[in-house]
Amino acid sequence: MHIDHKVLSDLREIMEDGYLQLVQTFLDDSERRLGQLHAARSAVELGAAAHSFKGSSSNMGAVALATLCQELEDKARHPPLLGIEDLISRIDVEFAEVQRFYRAEHRRISAG
Repeated sequence: MHIDHKVLSDLREIMEDGYLQLVQTFLDDSERRLGQLHAARSAVELGAAAHSFKGSSSNMGAVALATLCQELEDKARHPPLLGIEDLISRIDVEFAEVQRFYRAEHRRISAG
């Protein structure tokens, strides 16, 4: 499951008119965080990027993405960083799914 729809409906209720902006901010921030993951040059940088990406993903109900970021954060905490490229590409693939969903969500609300 890519998205926890209960988290989303709760966010929609709480945020009301701010929900659309929240979705857009999440998309923008996520692209930046993904860039930070790819640009990380140390386990510390990688762990920090994974941690912040995990938090925002979790808050937005992107549960699979948050789980992958948690795995990456754990790996970064315990070098050597074996299998890290595979994990980052899984994060890329999962983010593409999440991004597609949230862009559709954004269009749906904008049109409503």
